[in-house]
Amino acid sequence: MYKVLVTDGISNTGLKSLLEHPNFVVDRQPTLPVEELKTIIGNYDALIVRSQTKVTGELLEVAGRLRVIARAGVGVDNIDVNAATRKGIIVINAPGANTIAATEHTLAMMLSLARKIPQAHKKTSNGEWDRNSFKGVELYKKTLGVIGMGKIGTEVAKRAKSFGMNILGFDPYLTEERAQKLGMTKASLDLIAQESDFITIHTPLTNDTRGIINDEYLSKTKKGVRFVNCARGGIIDEKALVRAIQSGHVAGAALDVFEKEPVADPELLENPNIIVTPHLGASTVEAQEKVAQEVSAEIIEIFESQSIQHAVNMPQMSGETQAKLQPYLLLGDQMGQLVIQLLNKQAPTKIEINYYGDLVNEDTELLTRTLLKGVLSYHLSDSVNLINALHLLKEQGVSHNVVKNATNKGFANYMELSVSQGNETAKIGATVLNGYGARILKINQYRIDVKPEKYLLYIKHRDVPGMIGKVGSLLGDHSINIGTMQVGRTEVGGEAIMVLTLDKTLSPNVIRVLKMIDGLNEAQVLELSTVDSFEPGRLEPEKVESI
Repeated sequence: MYKVLVTDGISNTGLKSLLEHPNFVVDRQPTLPVEELKTIIGNYDALIVRSQTKVTGELLEVAGRLRVIARAGVGVDNIDVNAATRKGIIVINAPGANTIAATEHTLAMMLSLARKIPQAHKKTSNGEWDRNSFKGVELYKKTLGVIGMGKIGTEVAKRAKSFGMNILGFDPYLTEERAQKLGMTKASLDLIAQESDFITIHTPLTNDTRGIINDEYLSKTKKGVRFVNCARGGIIDEKALVRAIQSGHVAGAALDVFEKEPVADPELLENPNIIVTPHLGASTVEAQEKVAQEVSAEIIEIFESQSIQHAVNMPQMSGETQAKLQPYLLLGDQMGQLVIQLLNKQAPTKIEINYYGDLVNEDTELLTRTLLKGVLSYHLSDSVNLINALHLLKEQGVSHNVVKNATNKGFANYMELSVSQGNETAKIGATVLNGYGARILKINQYRIDVKPEKYLLYIKHRDVPGMIGKVGSLLGDHSINIGTMQVGRTEVGGEAIMVLTLDKTLSPNVIRVLKMIDGLNEAQVLELSTVDSFEPGRLEPEKVESI
């Protein structure tokens, strides 16, 4: 039974799938004080919030059981994603559910700004019939600058075109081809400033976007420009905007979001040329139901099926790609576990991953994380998972490199994982063969063909007659059953390796006796802890410790 805590106002209709699911218990405690939240958060597997609850690193320190944080909306700026990642907690959102609501609110704010509708309503409702004070401007043939051409920015641009507006769009990922298809012009931020009659903001709040609309930028804009911000507070420097409006250079602004919410600045609230709304971009009945439905469905998928679609701290992967890579994810975890044991269980300082063949055409980020998790899990146990693997790697000062090569190495898909500590290096090469499953094909410089099993006996020896017989007889004498045996060598009579799959592990005494065989240089049991139980992204709260 999984426990879910909902701390903000979320639609009951949207939560229906969770509320009715037999494996989930949902507790609703909106507007919970922070100190009280700290006392109960440790009892829950998942947390659902909107924008009111602040999920801080301090709160997460006492959330030992928490595995998923869901933001019923687009942004996650009220969640300390880095702290969640360090703790191995998945952070998900609903990136597409409120697109239409935010788009339509932007257009409503733009029209209200152009025609001074809120100001006219206020005066008229107070009994004054004043037609002269509220002369507006038309959108027709005006230029709209759209800063941020994601889903919402794109939908705003499409609708603005129906008003007969000329559209300039800025986005680091906007191509000339896409801009052409949308019937707009790809522009720089400076060109938008110089040419736009209206400018609307649709970027996330990041270190790069914080305060990008500042005194310097406003000085470049066309006189009489109007601004709309329904994205995130902090992108516009509010003090700079007020100064530009008071000087008459900027005609007005419509703001739904603010640097500090609830907004209390009288310069914003009392300025007749600034329209304000209390963060209503996603506040439609339909949007609130959709965001709640999306995060509820994904929480169920994460805990029941280990399927993750909208995590902001995990690589995104289509169902088709995940199906293709599924057998390689299991193999990657096994390779990581094996290679670190071959490095004499030392913590590596360098990791290299090589992908060959058709794998180079796939998004391998999740596979890379799986390989790294396998390596780190030997020393960090269950405190490492797919969410925090990269963070822990950096924290431990371990460098990693990923190389893709279309060469097929004799197989449609092949991958190699090597780990190094000083002058010592261990390497595993493997593939998945259709009809045969996973195969370890290379250990260090030796070519072999071994199916990964829970217990593998790895032996280094001289390539001399009778060695295989001696090892087999000794294991038989100690009632150790051998599943398979593979031998690899680089030259006749030189050093060779032997890899055996066993039904059970060996005692230290058997290892000691094996090493007494003349010509046998090394004997080591390689153990795979997750051969039968590996599921990518699997969440087992009772086994995950805080870091």
